[in-house]
Amino acid sequence: MIDHVEVIAEVIEIIQKIYTDYRFGKLQVHWMSDDELLEVNRTHLNHDYYTDIITFDYSRRNRISGELFISTDRIKDNATTLGVSELNETRRVVAHGILHLIGFGDKTEEEAAEMRAKENEVLANL
Repeated sequence: MIDHVEVIAEVIEIIQKIYTDYRFGKLQVHWMSDDELLEVNRTHLNHDYYTDIITFDYSRRNRISGELFISTDRIKDNATTLGVSELNETRRVVAHGILHLIGFGDKTEEEAAEMRAKENEVLANL
């Protein structure tokens, strides 16, 4: 069983080492099912599709704060599809959300490629 608190702590530790200009404020992480996250997606973003994470950014300047809503179902499915461990995929998704809070996007192909590179950098340091 994955210790979600430990995953969050280790990802934050690495991100703080890489992005030394940023400090962490309040970070809430909500672990939920696909259906629960779909409802968040529909209600708050008017999107009608499954996703692995939704990030709400409350950061101010370089003080990182926000909420991460993460689907454990998507993590399991993505890990299987990608041929990686569930732990590795959990770390990637948490890093992804925190990188959004720092300011990295993923809407365009270029942004998505940069985001993936930043995720990989975090994972390589774990």
